[in-house]
Amino acid sequence: MKALQFIGAGKPLTPKDIPAPTPEPGWVVIDVHAAGLCHSDVHILRRPEATWVFKTPIVLGHEVAGTIAALGEGVTGFDIGDRVGIALISHPFGEGLSFAPGLAVDGGYAEQTLAHASTLVRIPDNVSFAQAAVATDSVATAYHAVRSTAQVVPGQNVGIIGMGGLGLNGVRVAALQGATVYGVDINTSMFEAAGQLGAAECFTDIADLKALQPDVVIDFAGAGATTAAAVEAVRPGGRVVVIGLEAGSAEINIPHMVLLSIQLHGSLGASKQDLVEVYDLIAAGELQPRIEGVAFDDVPAALDRLHRGEVTGRLVTNPQERLS
Repeated sequence: MKALQFIGAGKPLTPKDIPAPTPEPGWVVIDVHAAGLCHSDVHILRRPEATWVFKTPIVLGHEVAGTIAALGEGVTGFDIGDRVGIALISHPFGEGLSFAPGLAVDGGYAEQTLAHASTLVRIPDNVSFAQAAVATDSVATAYHAVRSTAQVVPGQNVGIIGMGGLGLNGVRVAALQGATVYGVDINTSMFEAAGQLGAAECFTDIADLKALQPDVVIDFAGAGATTAAAVEAVRPGGRVVVIGLEAGSAEINIPHMVLLSIQLHGSLGASKQDLVEVYDLIAAGELQPRIEGVAFDDVPAALDRLHRGEVTGRLVTNPQERLS
């Protein structure tokens, strides 16, 4: 079957014919109907230090949804043809990430992939494969960061830094939590979408948040300077949560953080239950991730667009509709 394989940092994705997978006990084969394109894949492709993949070569694509094509021995509770998403289980920390498609095992940039049965989440009937795929990471990660790590509650002021695909989901989740949400991005073209998702106001400068005394600032950029500015902008006793991985380090004003009792947290991924709840919100129409479809043969070019910051929302491809 056709796949796009990662062979090493600094090298392009390589189209390759690979054997169709067969499931070992506890695993299933998935016909991939949607695979999300994530900025993490850009980091993996371009940064030698981005050692997030457990092996090379590997088929990338960690946002995956499709139908079950084959069941391994011992798998119960699922049938061939079931519509499922593959949860990227980061919480609780444990073996969940060792099953992650596109990171630990071959992922969704192929017509079929393997999934461990413990990671499968049923897709509600009125949720599309594309919505289900991007929900596994970009929506669930934002959901976990806002609800669990930032612990946003009604009535709070929340700043969202970086309003790409992940950050826009953060805006919506924070608004659903009953917070007053303020967005920050150097790209003003994101402001209209943020407003539609619930942002009260948007700025190009993080310092503009300070007068608003945000209880929480969530940094979806992680550009180093953005995290440092978030620590300066949040109210005394407030909380800064970092999700973005753009920079390797940040220079934080330690006396300011200590003397004002500012909390600084990292937030990685989500739990399986987070994904279940996200699917329910999408099914109810409360969450509607912004999605753009791209042809499977155009995935490398689309990842370049993502790298250049030319994408609003999330890109999704369907390997079943490949052209060659």
